[in-house]
Amino acid sequence: MYLVKTPQFIQNLFPNFIWKVPSVQKVLYLTFDDGPIPEVTPWVLDTLEEYEAKGTFFCVGDNIRKNPDLLGEVVSRGHHVGNHTFNHLNGWSTDNVPYFHNVRHCANLVKSGLFRPPYGRLKPKQAQFLQRHYTIIMWDVLSGDFDPNLSHEQCLENVLHHAAPGSIVVFHDSLKAEGKLRFVLPRVLAHFQQQGYRFEALREELFSLAPGQTTAPSYRQSA
Repeated sequence: MYLVKTPQFIQNLFPNFIWKVPSVQKVLYLTFDDGPIPEVTPWVLDTLEEYEAKGTFFCVGDNIRKNPDLLGEVVSRGHHVGNHTFNHLNGWSTDNVPYFHNVRHCANLVKSGLFRPPYGRLKPKQAQFLQRHYTIIMWDVLSGDFDPNLSHEQCLENVLHHAAPGSIVVFHDSLKAEGKLRFVLPRVLAHFQQQGYRFEALREELFSLAPGQTTAPSYRQSA
């Protein structure tokens, strides 16, 4: 079970995590987890370019190891990257020290201060340690493109109905999500572009507190 729209009370319980970017402007932050892979990521890049959109790719380190040129292409096209652990580890079922080493292994490849835990799952001690070194990016809209029981149309509706100015939206550039992603992403881009939205990447400088600080980050208002 998962929640398409992260309730405000959950966001309030974890104020040191980034759930969305408050904005008075029509801007969305599309994020892509689990790549880069040659079967899907280049298509995502081409589709984003068609709509002059920028995104944030939370990369699995082992996929970077297998496809190093793809990471370079993501960056060269003006997108941003983040850390999604080296082996897509579930924090709830991984001991702390091995988890930290796995995160650092990926960090050596992505060179990014942004971190998103796979499945959104971290133990309290893991969160306390990692937020001293990274800005932890969660989301407020989950497309559900990974869900085999969800129709393409419902996946699209998840985003169209719940995304709002400043939303951080999760997609996956993975084989598991490919079918729904190819249906949903261009329709999301077209719909929100027609509504006057732009699509930006999450970057460290967007947040006024640098990674390494343990107090809740404040935000620079999106222009």
